[in-house]
Amino acid sequence: MKRIFIIAAALLALSVAKADEGMWLLSRLKQQNIEKMQQMGFKLTAEDIYDINKPGIKDAIVGLGNEGRPFRHFCSGEIISPNGLLLTNHHCGFGAIQAHSSVEHDYLRDGFWAYKMEDELANPGTTASILERMEDVTDRVNAVLDDKMNETERKAAIERISAEIIKENTKGTKLSGQVQAMFEGNQFFLFLYTIYKDVRLVGAPPQSMGKFGGDTDNWMWPRHTADFSMFRIYTAPDGSPAEYSKDNVPLKPKHFLPVSIKGVKDGDFAMIMGFPGTTDRYCTSFGLENTMDVTNTIRHKVRTDKLAIMREGMEKDQKTRIQYASKYASCANYWKYSNEQNKALRNLNTMGNKQAIEREFTAWVNADPARKAMYGNVLSDIEQAYKGLKEFSVAETYAQEALAGPESHLFAYQAGHGIELLGKAETSDKEKEAIKAQLDEMAKAFYKDFNADVDAKLFAVLFKVYSDNVSEELHPEVITLINKKYKGDYNKYAAELKAKSVFMSEEAFAAFLAKPDMKKLAKDPVYQAGKSFYDVYLKLSAMTKTIREQIKRGNRLFVRGLMAMNPDKAWAPNANSTIRLTYGKVGSYKPRDAVFYDYYTTLAGVLEKEGPAGGEFEVPARLKELYAKKEFGPYGKDVLHVNFITDNDITGGNSGSGVINAEGHLIGTAFDGNSEAMSGDIDFEENLQRCINLDTRYMLWIVDVFAGAKNLINEMTIIK
Repeated sequence: MKRIFIIAAALLALSVAKADEGMWLLSRLKQQNIEKMQQMGFKLTAEDIYDINKPGIKDAIVGLGNEGRPFRHFCSGEIISPNGLLLTNHHCGFGAIQAHSSVEHDYLRDGFWAYKMEDELANPGTTASILERMEDVTDRVNAVLDDKMNETERKAAIERISAEIIKENTKGTKLSGQVQAMFEGNQFFLFLYTIYKDVRLVGAPPQSMGKFGGDTDNWMWPRHTADFSMFRIYTAPDGSPAEYSKDNVPLKPKHFLPVSIKGVKDGDFAMIMGFPGTTDRYCTSFGLENTMDVTNTIRHKVRTDKLAIMREGMEKDQKTRIQYASKYASCANYWKYSNEQNKALRNLNTMGNKQAIEREFTAWVNADPARKAMYGNVLSDIEQAYKGLKEFSVAETYAQEALAGPESHLFAYQAGHGIELLGKAETSDKEKEAIKAQLDEMAKAFYKDFNADVDAKLFAVLFKVYSDNVSEELHPEVITLINKKYKGDYNKYAAELKAKSVFMSEEAFAAFLAKPDMKKLAKDPVYQAGKSFYDVYLKLSAMTKTIREQIKRGNRLFVRGLMAMNPDKAWAPNANSTIRLTYGKVGSYKPRDAVFYDYYTTLAGVLEKEGPAGGEFEVPARLKELYAKKEFGPYGKDVLHVNFITDNDITGGNSGSGVINAEGHLIGTAFDGNSEAMSGDIDFEENLQRCINLDTRYMLWIVDVFAGAKNLINEMTIIK
């Protein structure tokens, strides 16, 4: 909603629908959005985007997930060829690139390109979801609910009816389904996906290009980053989803996006489709206070220490740099986000705006006895719940960030369940053999990217952070032990832990697994640390269960009331990792007094930012050579465009989403937001909010001219 700092205007803004704010549900585009989209320049119809009876743009949009949690999409992507070629961000493919890298084949440093399909690299566990259809099932779910239910009863009822709905709609098919709550549990939608399980790495530029600017430029504009990687979806020969097999064939999609090299200009229509992760637009001022003072503040504080330790280890040798590259990038992303979001929330007076909304809500409630009976205690209940939650929320956040900062104790606890089964007399020899094989696979994956020195340092620093910042009554046993037995010497504890635990090296773990000893397991300091962590986390969860249920119920009623208060408004639900569309325009902006940011950047800016080799702003020699010769191919004449910005409403999970023009052609790939509007997950700021995108011309130039991967260019439909 528009940022207005006088209360009367803020209240008025509640009743004004802002079509450029919102992550919209595809099935409601026709009644909610298409008219405004066409007024803004969109040349297609709602049916061209989503129609259950014919292919459309939605059939080219992919949610990337992990097996076991396929609906929790960590990134988005788009299909750009009739052979299932998938475009996403470099940081979305970073884990896969890192997993395939070694000292001998450092794809992070050098990049990777498959010039033949048989050279593409499999990524077990990665999934690609494509929506088949969605359906509003609110009436059916609500039929089994009652406002007199407590939250536990309500959750159980929703799970039962959801399972029925999913079973009915997937029976006899190869579809996967989920029923997802919207508007804080006031509406429910069924989503049916085809989930593909063979997703192979095709190409990625060097990290120096794909992550150009590193942490310094993260969440910042202007940007000059080639944030893309390419994958391919494979299927069984009959076109159905299948696990990896050499007999699999490239996906033949129902639709793929033509790639435009016409370019963009200020004011052009742009829409983005993808799988945004989480927003909290309907949070109260009390929830906002918790986010700012607890979640963001603690996360940034703890991760500052964690990043320093990892960085120190990574700088020592190439192997550790490769091992921790993906972990470091993941940690750093929300380390900076937390700090920048707090700055934006303060600068934009988001707290004042939330409080203004709550005052209007209270006045509306008090004006009618029936409304007062329904909603009269909602805000006070939420306020009291957050007051009761604060101490526990602090402990939980330090547990998530500090106690869970190292890794070996989490692996030890997970592996411990299997090891305990090995020690039981009733476990058969065949079962033991299977358990050992599973533990071997777990160990292989874990130790590939593990450095004992780094992990021991994380134990020493981060466990002390928890001890120093959380009250003693909420200390886990391991913290109490260190403070007593080791007299608070966390370095001594970490050194002893590293020396004595069977979990601190692959060799020691393998030797232990060959002759498992349950008594030795129980006394192992790393295993004890893992058990202690989970014990305190479960304890904290149990202690806060009732409080969180009170908040959840209050939020549901608050949103129900807001929607009743403004029945004519076009409401968009919070992001929750389901497919959405957002529309807007390409646009420059003024972030502050006397500063103007243009809507695009060029390759010249890459050279202007150049820093030393190995740093965040390293520029590859080949790029400099091509730039000096102005070898831009058909993608630019004297200038090669790199990134551009739009005012689309996006969040985490949208990374890799296709930016699509008025004709339905791909013009870019979304990869970031801007720091001035990092409040966006909580309150959209239409004057400042910008989505930072990779221009398709820079992407194609890298594939074609820089990497020489003509095979990939030849399978795309390029709009000139």
